[in-house]
Amino acid sequence: METAYKIPAAARIGHVHLKVADLKRSLAFYCDLLGFEFMMHYGEEAAFISAGGYHHHIGLNTWHSKDAPPASREGVGLYHTAILYPTRKDLALIYKRLREANYTHIGASDHGVSEALYLRDPDNNGVELYWDKPRELWPRLSDGSLTMYTKPLDLSDLLKEAEK
Repeated sequence: METAYKIPAAARIGHVHLKVADLKRSLAFYCDLLGFEFMMHYGEEAAFISAGGYHHHIGLNTWHSKDAPPASREGVGLYHTAILYPTRKDLALIYKRLREANYTHIGASDHGVSEALYLRDPDNNGVELYWDKPRELWPRLSDGSLTMYTKPLDLSDLLKEAEK
């Protein structure tokens, strides 16, 4: 195989499609809690949701998973779906919303290049909510190569951003 090929820099992950046990419960999590827009049902076993009116960023279906047990954290499969927020303030606002909804199972990390919140959806799928820091702030080694880390995110400082 030719190794010179590189995926175009403008390529993006267009959407993720998740198998869920209960469509209504998943719509409540993704739409009512996280704020995604409901776009449409596809029959009675699937729904499409988005940010900003796109046809769909997330597909949810029960085609092979209706009433199935939650996903195992130890098995193979999707580690998490990462949802990129445009600004730190946007991340702060969703964090504030999660706190106000008494959603308590939230992890938080500063990765140098980004700040992230981690939670689990009703089917135990990982969900990362994050924003990217400006590229000029990304940590680099002396040779210019990127270096990332995982440090605790200062959540009280993040909440201050929501009040600005």
